[in-house]
This record gives sequence, C-alpha cells and structure tokens, in this order.
Amino acid sequence: MAKPSKLKLWIAGARVRTLTLAVAPVALGSGAAAVTHRFNLGMAALALAVALLLQIGVNYSNDYSDGIRGTDANRVGPLRLTGSKSVPAKQVRNAALISFGAAALLGLVITVLTGHWWFIAVGAAAIAAAWFYTGGKNPYGYAGLGEIVVFIFFGLVATVGTTLIQTGTFDGNAIIGGVALGCLASAVLLVNNIRDLPLDKQAGKRTLAVLIGKTGATALFIGLLWLPFLILMLFVLLYPATFMAYLGALVAIPITFIVVTAKKPAELVTALKLTSYTALIYGVLLGWGLALINFS
Repeated sequence: MAKPSKLKLWIAGARVRTLTLAVAPVALGSGAAAVTHRFNLGMAALALAVALLLQIGVNYSNDYSDGIRGTDANRVGPLRLTGSKSVPAKQVRNAALISFGAAALLGLVITVLTGHWWFIAVGAAAIAAAWFYTGGKNPYGYAGLGEIVVFIFFGLVATVGTTLIQTGTFDGNAIIGGVALGCLASAVLLVNNIRDLPLDKQAGKRTLAVLIGKTGATALFIGLLWLPFLILMLFVLLYPATFMAYLGALVAIPITFIVVTAKKPAELVTALKLTSYTALIYGVLLGWGLALINFS
C-alpha cells in the first residue's frame, strides 16, 4: 500500500471533522448579532479564522503531546502524526505553534479594530487552554477537566465573543446559544474519551470518562447531546424560524443508539463524527433562524 502524501498526513493530523466546532459558534454568534441589526461580515470572517486556527492548533498540540508521552501508541480512530511516527514530533509541535501564532495575530487585529484591549487576555487564555490540554507537566486533560474547558472556550467564549466584536455588547441570545453549543462541544470530547477509555486508563490518562466510568460517561454524554434541544425551545418561542435547528435532533437519535449499544471502541468513531456534525447543524441553523428576523 502506498504511503499517504505529506499533505494528506497534515490534513489528517488537523482532524478536519472537528473544525465544525469552530464554525458552529461563529455562525450562531453572527446570527445573534444580526438580530440587533449589527452583523459585520468582516468581523465574522476574522472570528471564524481565529476559531479555525485555534482548533487546528489544539489538534496538532494534542497530537504532539500525547504522541511524545506514548498515549497514542495504540489509539483507535484517525491517524496520529506523532504517535504513528509519520511526521517528526518537532514538526507537529511547530505546526501547533504556527497555528496559535496566526490565531494570536488575527486576534490582535480584532483587538485593534474594536478597541477592546482586554481581548488580549482572553486570547492568551484560549491559547494556554489549547496547549495545556495535554501539554506541559500537568495537563488538565489528564485530570478530567477537558470537557469543562471545552464548554467554556468552544461554547461560551467563541459564541459570545463573535457577537461581542460585532455589536460591542454581551448578548443574551449569544450567551444562551453559547451554553447549548458548549454542551455539544463537550459531548464531542466526551464520546472521544469514552471511545479511548480502556487505553487512557492503561496509559494513566485520567479523563472524565476514566474518572466516572463508562456508564456514567455515557449518561452524561446523552444529557449533553440532548440538552441543547431543550434550550432550543426558548429560541423557538421568540424566533420561530430557529425551529430549523431541530434538524440536528434527527442526527442525535442514531448517535444515542450507537453510544448506548456500542460494545467496541471502534463503533464510537461514527458517533464522534455525527456529534460534531450535530454541533454544526445546530449552530448554523440556529444562527440562520435568528438572522431571518431581519427579513420577517
């Protein structure tokens, strides 16, 4: 079998399917900005670029840090560049740092344009959270805190921040929507950790799934997956067009079945992919439903 090209290796390492978690909060946050008639395409594009670069950066960083620890040696799922020795560890680390640097540069542009200099602290915290998930001497991802940090940064911070840079205000729709997307983003990480639970336990990686066990993690995952659709009822009452986001529930149904009945880790790979797609469908359609208020 022919070896994959360098480009294909780097694309695999970037874990493209996870980039939905960067797109969803920007779409929702932009929809919330549109409700106030202050949608700004340029700012939305900058927010999207920052979110994508941070997601790519954390994927490469995670690949590098887990790889040099040996945690990824027998991992199920997408190719790990470092763990498989397909790419030198230093190159993967540098790719992460370049991604973070580019995100920081664009974040600085947003800061200058908005005049909100405290964004620098938020950006620094986001990059630190991305790196120390599995990096450093005491990574918080090895202490069961990954889902909480993902909820904060890929839910609340990303959604509220996208609206804030366009409107200049903290918006209620963005905050509530950010909670919903934070649940879905955490669900993506949790089902990933449920899949990897046996190997993580063996490697001493104490993820939330390892700490509470498969049964508890499965129950929590189902709660995180379906809570956003309960939250969606609040939006539908005020903005009927947001009902479209319930299309995501059609994907959540088979996900629930897969996770509850899965016997082997490999079966959860499909659930992981579908959960990331659910977040994308939810964020984009909820954002679009909010934006349609301007055309009603």
